[in-house]
Amino acid sequence: MSSPYKSSSSSSPPHSPTQLNENSDGAAERRLREAEYRLREAIEELQRRQRCARRLHPPCEHADESCIANAIGNLCQTFLLSYGVRVGIGIFLRAFKLARRRSYSSLLDLKQLVSEKDLIVREEACRIGLLFGGFTGSYHALRCLLRKWRKKETPLNAFLAGSVAGLSILALDDSNRRRTLALYLLARLGQCAYNSAKSKNKFHLWGSHWRHGDALLFALACAQVMYGFIMHPESLPKSYQDFIQKTGPVAPPVYKAVRDCCRGFPVDVASLSAYLSNRRDSNSVKLDEFPSIIPCSIIHPDTKSCLAHNANAASATFRKTFPLYFSLTFVPFVVLHLQKFMDTPVHTCWYAVKGAVRSTTFLSAFVGIFQGVICLHRKVASKDHKLVYWVAGGISALSVLLEKKGRRGELALYVLPRAGDSLWYILVNRHLLPNIKNAEIALFCACMGGIMFYLEH
Repeated sequence: MSSPYKSSSSSSPPHSPTQLNENSDGAAERRLREAEYRLREAIEELQRRQRCARRLHPPCEHADESCIANAIGNLCQTFLLSYGVRVGIGIFLRAFKLARRRSYSSLLDLKQLVSEKDLIVREEACRIGLLFGGFTGSYHALRCLLRKWRKKETPLNAFLAGSVAGLSILALDDSNRRRTLALYLLARLGQCAYNSAKSKNKFHLWGSHWRHGDALLFALACAQVMYGFIMHPESLPKSYQDFIQKTGPVAPPVYKAVRDCCRGFPVDVASLSAYLSNRRDSNSVKLDEFPSIIPCSIIHPDTKSCLAHNANAASATFRKTFPLYFSLTFVPFVVLHLQKFMDTPVHTCWYAVKGAVRSTTFLSAFVGIFQGVICLHRKVASKDHKLVYWVAGGISALSVLLEKKGRRGELALYVLPRAGDSLWYILVNRHLLPNIKNAEIALFCACMGGIMFYLEH
């Protein structure tokens, strides 16, 4: 009789080769995971030590050249690019002007095409080049200086370098242009701050998820700009006033009469009479020193039909502004992407023409709609009000929907500083804001510091 121990041991079969292989595979997998975990910890420790070493002795990003050579190289490169873009735009506009006069042979005459008498861009191009080139060169130099002086790389370095380099705005001698540029950067800085906060779920502006929120912002900005142009033209830069005046079909004496009528001031009848004397079908127009509203017969004396006048205004705007938009589209692309232009010149020209046609159509529709709203108001109302022009500017801005989706936000941020500039001037004149001398320089420097902080970090 066999022992029970012997029977139990004989009843359990030995481990099969398959089980042995599974056990060995599991142990190998565990050892592999442990090795991977230890390797990951070692890499993280090495990266942590490298970051600490960089903070103590941060290296410059231009290892192949000295800090001074890097700063001077950036200054020269940016200066030449900015100068070339400005001069190129001036040459293209001059060429379109000669072509409009049907003086095609003069396009090959350098004396008529690029002479200093007819093409005054030398000083302006140099100032723009010094603005951008000076900022780029001084920013890189200050970053290296702060990195070596503070012996660490922090976000404060980028902010300080950008703020001090912002003094390059002094290359522009016109305080109005400096203020406009400072307000433009303020709008961009607000965009950066909002996008950063939104990406971190810290702040979300109501309505920012709207599909046409950019068009709404553009409409509000245009409403303020057109109100400022009609009621407070001095609140806009002189160049911006001239652009709106040349683009629109209404004469300056009429704008002044509308402004005086809305304010309850006596209308300059003599100036209006001198303007209307050279117009056809203007003998029957009755002029009053205190009219309740300036009629359409004075706004567009050459055309009795308001609809025909608005259509003519839109078509005239297209013809006048197409050369400008084509130059702004074509020249920067060629200067900044010369190799791509050399590879596909036909595609580049077609791209520039298509973009210019679309942008010019948008601006032409803007002018036509604005004039249409003004004429419609005169059909249904007997008294004028200054807010009509604010509303007309907002409604006409809906023409921005003709532009590409990506361009609408850019246009809104382009017009917004002009609107802020106009509102700033009005509030200062009404003593609702203090008038601080050279405030635009300080604002520009602070905004550049903030933008460079967001750019770097």
